[in-house]
Amino acid sequence: MKQPLEFSTLERFKTAAKLSEEHFDLLVIGGGITGAGIALDAASRGLKVALLEKNDFASGTSSKSTKLIHGGLRYLKQFDFWLVKEVGSERAIVHHLAPHLVLPEKMLLPLIEHGSYGKWLTSIGLKVYDILAQVSGEDKRKMLEKKEALKLEPLLPKKILKGAGYYAEYRTDDARLTLENIKTSLFYGATAVNYTEVTNFIYEDDKVTGLAVKDHILNTEFTVGGSYVVNAAGPWVDELRGLNNSKKGKHLQLTKGVHLVFPYEKLPVKQSVYFDIPDGRMMFAIPRGKITYIGTTDTKYDEDKDHVKTEIADAIYLISAVNNMFPTINLELEDIISSWAGLRPLIYEEGKSASELSRKDEIFTSETGLISIAGGKLTGYRKMAERVVNLVAKKMEEDHHRTLKECTTEKIPLCGNDFKSYKQVKKYISKVYKRIEADGFSKYDAWYLVTNYGKQTENILEIYAQENGDDQQLRMVLAELKFGVQHEMIHTPMDFFIRRTGRLYFDIESVNEYMEPVLAEFKIMFKLSDDAIEGYRAQLLADIKEHSGFSVPG
Repeated sequence: MKQPLEFSTLERFKTAAKLSEEHFDLLVIGGGITGAGIALDAASRGLKVALLEKNDFASGTSSKSTKLIHGGLRYLKQFDFWLVKEVGSERAIVHHLAPHLVLPEKMLLPLIEHGSYGKWLTSIGLKVYDILAQVSGEDKRKMLEKKEALKLEPLLPKKILKGAGYYAEYRTDDARLTLENIKTSLFYGATAVNYTEVTNFIYEDDKVTGLAVKDHILNTEFTVGGSYVVNAAGPWVDELRGLNNSKKGKHLQLTKGVHLVFPYEKLPVKQSVYFDIPDGRMMFAIPRGKITYIGTTDTKYDEDKDHVKTEIADAIYLISAVNNMFPTINLELEDIISSWAGLRPLIYEEGKSASELSRKDEIFTSETGLISIAGGKLTGYRKMAERVVNLVAKKMEEDHHRTLKECTTEKIPLCGNDFKSYKQVKKYISKVYKRIEADGFSKYDAWYLVTNYGKQTENILEIYAQENGDDQQLRMVLAELKFGVQHEMIHTPMDFFIRRTGRLYFDIESVNEYMEPVLAEFKIMFKLSDDAIEGYRAQLLADIKEHSGFSVPG
């Protein structure tokens, strides 16, 4: 395993100096999964790349998806065979690149009376899905009779259940997948920085040749020069196109997706279920460690992109759908322990509802040379990146007679992975558990470390061994934090608790439990004042309140 590179906010002065002093082949705006994939693809082809993110990496859409690397079965109903083929094929590739982070997940599709999917069409649809996505072996779809479906998931509605489709998907942590792409790009010489906002474009002969930026941590402003600029800012793509005076023709339609989190005991599904909602849509119930989460909504959104919230109407809609599908479950609003709400940057289509809008990505190039990419799905991030970098490569050949090699990202293991298969991941989890069991850690703790960090768990265990104190769980949390500050550009406690560890969503009790010692460690590491720590405390408490409750509109 390659040792993780130094990637720390504590080295920020050096990073800022490099950005302002050097010239880059490619500047990427946006530190979500699309920008991360572009940075890795471009850097691995030999380009000198800088990636800039105005908030934290993955803080927009890329930490708020359904967290599935899935083939989009529902797009078969829209006859979008191209999309199903591409993202279906990508699942296995991304799993191979990071089998510790992209985990196999069997999906159950219940067939119910008067449901969206009939038995014959589902069987044909899943067969087409297998062919398009090149599914092989045990992952091939199976059609189950009612009795078999109930054995797999006893919570299903006996009265109206007719059978089920059973097929393979993959579950991930979208924020960590984004971060590991960025960290892997560093091995190829990329430079990446968070909390650095693009405030304007710089032009020469009416072509974009750089960016004016503001570093919100150092509170400095400077310029960064680049031969080409890619706008991969997700929901903010059109703002940057507007800044570039190129917001013409097609534009974004944002849709909001909400997910709710419950204790596993409240919704103890045995595996992921993809099921009907009475209004004709479909949704997921996905077990994950201590919790089960459900989602998602799909409603048009035109409000503040920086403050997307779960509202009471969203929560009631999702809970009603679950209670309808699982008759013995009676979820209530007070059972919600966490939630997240995010935006999908889709391409506007006249007369189409939010759920009907295509998930295809599109690339726009302005007269000034700004390349913008919008739309797409988490699963397809690698191919989206390849298309963008192919375009940059074509321009580079025309403008500078420089030929780039072909894309090789399907063969580049992501940081933290030297596993050959998921079986090796499971063996490593068992090995880690044996090493930490004597200190009072559970199998869940070993699973959590490995599925978050892969073999980088070794680095965390090394730091843990050097920590003092009798509270072993706290020692491990602080070891994670120190690893993240040094190697994952953590700047705030929110970066740590939300995007690097997922604790706010998947283990919210641990945020309450470890908030104070983490804040104390931040004060020491970053040499912060009492006022700064109080500000972080207030922000964390506000985040806990926002994610564990819901907002009443108006």
